[in-house]
Amino acid sequence: MNKAFKFSLVMVLALMLVLTGCGNNKNSAADNGANGGANNGAASNTGAGNDGANGGGDAASNIKVGLVTDVGGVNDKSFNQSAWEALEALNAEEGIEHKYLQSSSSSDYIPNLNQFVQGGYNLTWAIGFDLGDALKQVADANPNANLAIIDSVVEAPNVQSVTFAENEGSYLVGVVAGLTTKTNKIGFIGGAESPVIKRFEVGFQAGVAAVNPDAKVTVTYAGAYDKPDVGKSLASQLFDSGADIIFPAAGQTGNGVFNEAAARNNAGGANKLWVIGVDKDQSLEFGDDVTLTSMMKRVDVAVKNVTQQVIDGTFKGGVVTNLTLKDDGVGLPEKTPNLSQEILDKVEEYKQKIISGEITVPTE
Repeated sequence: MNKAFKFSLVMVLALMLVLTGCGNNKNSAADNGANGGANNGAASNTGAGNDGANGGGDAASNIKVGLVTDVGGVNDKSFNQSAWEALEALNAEEGIEHKYLQSSSSSDYIPNLNQFVQGGYNLTWAIGFDLGDALKQVADANPNANLAIIDSVVEAPNVQSVTFAENEGSYLVGVVAGLTTKTNKIGFIGGAESPVIKRFEVGFQAGVAAVNPDAKVTVTYAGAYDKPDVGKSLASQLFDSGADIIFPAAGQTGNGVFNEAAARNNAGGANKLWVIGVDKDQSLEFGDDVTLTSMMKRVDVAVKNVTQQVIDGTFKGGVVTNLTLKDDGVGLPEKTPNLSQEILDKVEEYKQKIISGEITVPTE
């Protein structure tokens, strides 16, 4: 009995040791998981700095990207919207966290940018030339923040700047307008005057003149990117004066141009009225009945590429990229149902001349 008792006692003690060991392993795994989660969280929070972006090893789902629009707003059907759609695509593909702040006036720029920077975002985008000075101040005050801007060059070691050869793409839609107009009267409506919009204007004028020296381009500026009613009024004046094509480079203000042209076409008239879209294929928003073609500006590609650098840990500040016709940074949309093959051939001819350097498109 004693031997049996001793044997049973040994078995009980052995079983207790096994169970205790299993319990300790389970707790250890949980502790490691908690520690790993805490470490990952810390990496995500510190990822806003250059060191975090270049070596943090965060999963894409831990990457936070903020976007600050200019006063045109995120639903401008133009370049702000293109930028936001790029982040939406990265969210769908890789699960990044993304948010935008819409600026109602220039006084919102710095507070909006700072909200993302101070919130530990891995990258903060400033969309538009008008945000350049504000981003420079934020960049200087936050040297560890990763920042990027569209349409302006900000000289700072923690900022990537992306600009475009708007003049080259606008030259091509100028060729389209010059070959399409029936009245030889064409309009250009800019938003606020700036070097960016000036490139649109002079490139467009040069393209029209290259194929139709008899055509006259009337230039006017709305003074704002968020006033579709002003765009509609300016378009009405141009159409009344005989223009049958208008190219607005004016953000949300340009929406009013489309609305005016569509209303007049629906009411009937001697001439078909056309609008040339800007920044994205605006026929997707306003339809082929009024959109002659669009001057594509691949803001979406630029935003996606730079943001991907943050995800991959390869982001570097102090870089300026200018996307041209040769880079497919600007140009016409893939689908152009309103353009004849003859016009498309002529567009291609001038495109190759620009790329080869045979034609130098003015910028101012």
